[in-house]
Amino acid sequence: MKKKSNIICIITARSGSKGLKNKNIRKLKGLPLLAHTIIAANNSKLLNRVILSTDSNLYAKIGLKFKAEVPFIRPKKLATSTSHHPDVVNHAVKFVEKKENVKFDYVVMLQPTSPFRKSKHINEAINKFLKEKNDSLISIKKQDYPPWWLFFLKKNKLNQFLNFKNKNVFNLERQEFPNLYRPNGAIYICKRNLLNSGNLINPLSCGYYIMDEKDSIDIDNLIDLKVAETI
Repeated sequence: MKKKSNIICIITARSGSKGLKNKNIRKLKGLPLLAHTIIAANNSKLLNRVILSTDSNLYAKIGLKFKAEVPFIRPKKLATSTSHHPDVVNHAVKFVEKKENVKFDYVVMLQPTSPFRKSKHINEAINKFLKEKNDSLISIKKQDYPPWWLFFLKKNKLNQFLNFKNKNVFNLERQEFPNLYRPNGAIYICKRNLLNSGNLINPLSCGYYIMDEKDSIDIDNLIDLKVAETI
């Protein structure tokens, strides 16, 4: 497999997580979560550059140890709990382009909280994206819990959030609902110029790459980490 396009990969690793402190460097199978993603990216045959965007000097040292490039420490204004990924990724890409006087065709964003996402998944997703020629692509997994079984509370009653063919959803089995999918947070790909509009995803031109349940595990809290350790 040869590198067909000029593709930069940005790994986003903020240090101030609240649900699970320092989750991006928690150990899994003897390695920090961050390392699993760097290794997968470096083993990809289609990524030209692997850049770590972090606000932490400790995270930066770990990134360098596992062979990611760390050309900057992320500004604090882009490292808050309300910072948006498109802004973070755009900052990283612009920094490298300006510093080195280069231009990239496509951008891949990877998050350290998806440790079961491997280079195989990255390569397959990129090849699918390049073939289909959409503006963006995200990885997804099958949604196993039908949204028609979601309710909001009003006074002393359950209220159905979504209507399904005007049927009583309590009388339906899960297999009777259509298959639905949701983002799993593992892989994001877009054309470079999409970032200029402040977006990482174009909802009108977005492809998909399906991953299974195990490979889709996204570590956001201690329970997620324990599940990953068990697997």
